[in-house]
Amino acid sequence: MLEIQITVTNIRYADGGVSSVNVQFQSKDPEGSINLNGYIPLTTEEYQGNEALLSLTDVVRTKIINRLHSKAE
Repeated sequence: MLEIQITVTNIRYADGGVSSVNVQFQSKDPEGSINLNGYIPLTTEEYQGNEALLSLTDVVRTKIINRLHSKAE
């Protein structure tokens, strides 16, 4: 399983509310032979309620896996 570390959460505000969220991450496999880093943009709906680090990490993991699967097909 990928070990994911959230490094930064960039939140932009507009009109008194959240307008966009980018979650930067670093990741590696248990053997350390695969490294990933980047950011995942989240909609305000996806971010809402996921402020806890564990929940946010799960959202990022799911989005990374979905992105990798869609590129492989």
